[in-house]
Amino acid sequence: MAGSELGAVFRVREFRVLWAAELFSIAGDQLARVALAVLVYGRTGSAAWAAATYALTFLPALLGGFLLSGLADRYRRREVMITSDVLRAVLVAAMAIPQLPLWALCTLLVLVVLLGSPHTAAQGALLPEILRDELYERGLAVRQITSQTAQLVGFATGGLLVAAISPSLALLGNALTFALSAVLVRVGVARRPRPGGSDAASDTSIGGLRGVVTGLTEIATDPRRRALVLLAWLVGWYAVPEALAAPYADQLGAGTAVVGLLMAADPLGSVLGAWAFVRFVPAETRARLVGVLAVGAGLPLLVCLARPGIPLTLVLWGVSGMLATAYLLQTQASFVRATPEAGRGRAIGVAASGIIAAQGAAVLVGGFFAELWDPATAIAVAGALGAALSFAGAVAWRRANRASAEVLTPAVAPSTG
Repeated sequence: MAGSELGAVFRVREFRVLWAAELFSIAGDQLARVALAVLVYGRTGSAAWAAATYALTFLPALLGGFLLSGLADRYRRREVMITSDVLRAVLVAAMAIPQLPLWALCTLLVLVVLLGSPHTAAQGALLPEILRDELYERGLAVRQITSQTAQLVGFATGGLLVAAISPSLALLGNALTFALSAVLVRVGVARRPRPGGSDAASDTSIGGLRGVVTGLTEIATDPRRRALVLLAWLVGWYAVPEALAAPYADQLGAGTAVVGLLMAADPLGSVLGAWAFVRFVPAETRARLVGVLAVGAGLPLLVCLARPGIPLTLVLWGVSGMLATAYLLQTQASFVRATPEAGRGRAIGVAASGIIAAQGAAVLVGGFFAELWDPATAIAVAGALGAALSFAGAVAWRRANRASAEVLTPAVAPSTG
């Protein structure tokens, strides 16, 4: 896929607005993650506390995805996004209060992550309406590339900015990005009716078990979507290096500024991985590579067991991010295309929130491993677990594809010649 083909999505005005709003928000999020890592590790000196706080930027999304993603199918999706952004801006601004107790900081952080779930579900469900046919996959690739670039810039400059100013000011910057995102969506995205009409989500219980069970059942009973979701969730193991960047840098005798560089390695690899995947891999081949790439993403992390220096570590983490993003991009595209529009918000919310929560759970386990052994060993173990579990997921994905092909392939009619 040529670069000009990727650029075609920018001719769609609403996509440009969503893209810009997401870019602002992601850059602010990464700055805030660096600030939180430095703030908590500086206060406690504990790798487990640092990893636990980092996990809180992911883990509550599981609950939010189950209980709140149905909002994207019940209310106008644009309004869901705006409301989520405004509330998150207020909460992150409160997190910037100097000397805020850690329990209060963590509570506000949980609320911020919970509010991200309906926003993600609404955005994901709205995108196929804005980008039709082949433009949709191109839009996903562009978002992946630019979002990872924003993470790269946020992480690479985050350590320097936090060292130059303060974690509190960095958090205020993140609050501002949420406010800008809300303004852009309000001005640049058309107001659409509720999905399927005013009564479309009358059967979706907000915060109820009915919507949760329905969303999970729909995914669990579809072998292809089930395998895709499980593989996507396993990407969490490859987020462990970011969570342990501060204690890992300390283990190698590096300074605060290096923390941001280490956290930037994965996004840099992700940018290259997403671009190379859509540019050089034929569309008909991508689905078959999902399992191979998922397993391969864990292998570079095994080298961290030898405690390599910072330059080699940056390369290893970058390669892992490159492979992880390539396989995740394909799982997302295949999953959304296989999901009906009426319940797309809920399904995307459950799947996307599971990805975020899986990252939180994995980095929380990684933090305990780091306390039990050391950061380098914990990262290597995370890579090994990710590769092993991905192998099992790859087998399930292959079987589901084979079964689907057998069902869809028509019987060959006997020759009458």
